[in-house]
Amino acid sequence: MALYVIGDTHLSLSVDKSMDIFGGWHNYMERLEENWRANIMPGDTVVIPGDVSWAMSLQEAKADFAFLHSLPGEKILLKGNHDYWWTTKRKMDSFLEENNFHSLRILSNNSFLAEGAALCGTRGWIFEQGQPQDKKIVQREAGRLRLSLDYAAQYFPGAEQIVFLHYPPVFGSELTPEILDVLLEYKIKRCFYGHIHGQGCGFALNGAYCGIDFQLVSGDFLRFNPKKVK
Repeated sequence: MALYVIGDTHLSLSVDKSMDIFGGWHNYMERLEENWRANIMPGDTVVIPGDVSWAMSLQEAKADFAFLHSLPGEKILLKGNHDYWWTTKRKMDSFLEENNFHSLRILSNNSFLAEGAALCGTRGWIFEQGQPQDKKIVQREAGRLRLSLDYAAQYFPGAEQIVFLHYPPVFGSELTPEILDVLLEYKIKRCFYGHIHGQGCGFALNGAYCGIDFQLVSGDFLRFNPKKVK
């Protein structure tokens, strides 16, 4: 058994929002499925840190969830900025249960244990314009990250805490201190993030910052081949 991660799958089986028009995204769903089936075994776990589906509702996301469910392994889903289908955890858990998508699980203010590691995370946020409302969102996301890490400490004591975010807390010369401070406070050593695409990948941090190993795992950056974490 092994732990993998790949973000920004941007599935669109029920909506006309294919990513094929963008550079590097040609036949991305076919490439994702081929690579997934070639590497992921039924006992493995795959984290998808955000931008899972372009669907606008849970019902509209059903076809995308069915696609993911058909692939080997357990999938842990986080919220991204384009996951408009995202609602309360109770509603999402109920929807997955009602449709027998038992291989899909929601990471929201909680944590999951896989391969001896506690999988923690939240969406995160970026101060793109420095607007006052951004400050509130960042503080809320930092609080959600704390809830996830505290959950792991309570239920999986002693396990390594690995953090998954959608937004990078470090990008180029920009920082999101509220998120970074939580990572440092909880002595996180590994953090995986998505959101960055195309030319932006050249400015993404893939390496150590303040003793934390940050890795970009957006789908196009990984060429739609899930990255092994552990």
